[in-house]
Amino acid sequence: MNDLLFHIGPYAVSLGRALSAAVLVLLAIALMRLLKTGMERRATKKPEQRSRLYSARLLVNYFLWVAVAVGCLALLHIDVTVLLAGSAALLVVVGLGVQQTFTDVFAGVILLVEGTIRVGDVLELGTLVGRVKDIRLRTSTIYSHEGMNVVVPNRRFINENVVNWSHSATQTRFSIGLSVAYGSDERRVRTILLDCANSHPHVITKDKEHLASVRLVNFGASTLDFEVHFWSRNVFFIEQTKSEIRFTLLEHFRVAGIALTPVPSGALQVPRLAG
Repeated sequence: MNDLLFHIGPYAVSLGRALSAAVLVLLAIALMRLLKTGMERRATKKPEQRSRLYSARLLVNYFLWVAVAVGCLALLHIDVTVLLAGSAALLVVVGLGVQQTFTDVFAGVILLVEGTIRVGDVLELGTLVGRVKDIRLRTSTIYSHEGMNVVVPNRRFINENVVNWSHSATQTRFSIGLSVAYGSDERRVRTILLDCANSHPHVITKDKEHLASVRLVNFGASTLDFEVHFWSRNVFFIEQTKSEIRFTLLEHFRVAGIALTPVPSGALQVPRLAG
């Protein structure tokens, strides 16, 4: 066990020390597997805790590996402070080059601890809309509407505005805007908007607190500007739902003889049906 294997600078590594470090690594791997199995069983019994258990397991894994690294150095009798002092200049250069990486790692720790963003949440991050597939220490993976896995640096979740459609409720409100010419029957317009929204299977119609509604939002220079608001649980594919409602609206307005007009610039900040 005391046979010399190799040297690391002034440090001599014996067979016994190397085996002790290897055993520590194997124990850590076994512990992490047991932890993963236990948390998966708990998540099966309590699905609502799956995201929190996932975040907790990742944090434990990261801290455990740090502890294992320190323990291996101690078992090998390697003085970390001497190594750091000897490579101080190199560390400064490396630190300047990986500032963004450290920012991402710090942001990842915040995400995992706070739990404001969890695996399975549907997010809107700038022009990217998708479901959180994975949260790692430096990056996260979002499955987009286009069916692509987008790897996003964690600092974006901290530095940018993020809309979490899944954060507070399973149902979320959406809207579609359109404009009609003055002289159109506004009551008929309201009826068509409500009927088309409520006819879609993904629109909530049986919850009194989350019923569809119509608003006359603006008297434009040459148009009456309307919005139909509706609630849906199909948040991930909501753009498809909104598109199908727009097609239905076109058919009904065509039958009713009501002409749609372009939405004036700045009058509405929502997707428009015509123009």
